[in-house]
Amino acid sequence: MLFCGLQKTTLLDYPEHVAATVFLGGCNFRCPYCQNSDLLLDPASYAAYTKQDILSYLQKRKNILTGVCITGGEPTIYHDLPDFLAEVKELDYLVKLDSNGSNPFMLQTLYEQKLIDYVAMDIKSGPSDYLKVAGLTDPADHSTSYAFSDEMLARIRESVYFLMHETDEKRFTYEFRTTVVRELHSADTFREIGDWIKGAKRYFLQSYKESEQVLCPGFSAYSRMELEKFIEILKPNIPSVALRGVD
Repeated sequence: MLFCGLQKTTLLDYPEHVAATVFLGGCNFRCPYCQNSDLLLDPASYAAYTKQDILSYLQKRKNILTGVCITGGEPTIYHDLPDFLAEVKELDYLVKLDSNGSNPFMLQTLYEQKLIDYVAMDIKSGPSDYLKVAGLTDPADHSTSYAFSDEMLARIRESVYFLMHETDEKRFTYEFRTTVVRELHSADTFREIGDWIKGAKRYFLQSYKESEQVLCPGFSAYSRMELEKFIEILKPNIPSVALRGVD
């Protein structure tokens, strides 16, 4: 497990909690608009902490922090994630996991072992464009993929179904979220997503932001007014949809 970053205090990453955010390196997706390209391309060179560094910090901050957000990269690529989260839970923290949903078995395991309290799962696009937007198809030939195919989309669907239908909302919270990119998403995208995750408890649209860390720079964002039109498309199927972090 590569511990590549630690945001020592955040009021944004874990709703309604003062939290720390742990960044794990490595990811099985290559979303071209990813803001953390350094964690994808060469994560080993950014491994700045050991597990004990993280746990020692959390031990010292127990009287101030109430939650820990585990993000990436993609945390569920690590088979030892449950062991690490068990140690975090021993410190009496609530745990929020950010995930692309590619490992439904890991999500189910963490839930069954009561190691996570909140999951924020990315919805990259509607199913028809999912592999392309997640960077899993060859841009020169969309009929092929880089070792990923419909099997990966099936995993994504399984994770969505698990969160929506098989978790106990009395003790567990989930949200879906989409980073909206003008060149990759359209009104049709959100009609398709609305039909797919109809009835979801929470769904947020986030605006794309250009930065030096973007994997493939050059994308652009929709305006607030345009994003609000997408909200109106979604509301008949997902009443709880909202914008997040939009200027």
